[in-house]
Amino acid sequence: MAEGYVMDLRKKIGHVPMVIACASLIIYDENRGILLQKRADNGKWCYHGGSVEPNEKVEEAAKRELFEEVGLKARKINLYTVASGVEQHFFYPNGDEAHIVDTVFSCNDFSGEIVLQESEVLDCQWFAFDNLPEDISIPTRGPILSFVGKYCKKRLTESNCCL
Repeated sequence: MAEGYVMDLRKKIGHVPMVIACASLIIYDENRGILLQKRADNGKWCYHGGSVEPNEKVEEAAKRELFEEVGLKARKINLYTVASGVEQHFFYPNGDEAHIVDTVFSCNDFSGEIVLQESEVLDCQWFAFDNLPEDISIPTRGPILSFVGKYCKKRLTESNCCL
């Protein structure tokens, strides 16, 4: 987690459970698959995103996080889902406990070259829709698998070309 509102609160309240509003982007490409990043804090793969700052729109937070983490600029984004509940209960490696409410967008309209924010991201790779990594971070696992399943089902129905 980068410095900001949530980290400022953590300095005051410690590791106690917090409900955190997040915004994220699933970046995908018909030919390359889905773009995932490997988190520096736990070494797991996930989509791109983070906490929403005060007065920030979730759409802007998702775009900001993508740019900060991997250097890409999202243009048109589409609301995919809002992930919440027990699947979004997360313990960060430093002991912080979070109940995440994640507004997840999808995007295949982006530009730029991948440049990693080394303090948060160890790696960034394209994964074929039918060859995802095993070690996906728990809060992002459900939305990623759901997105890929729906995307592949749509492609299969349209052109019999996926899975």
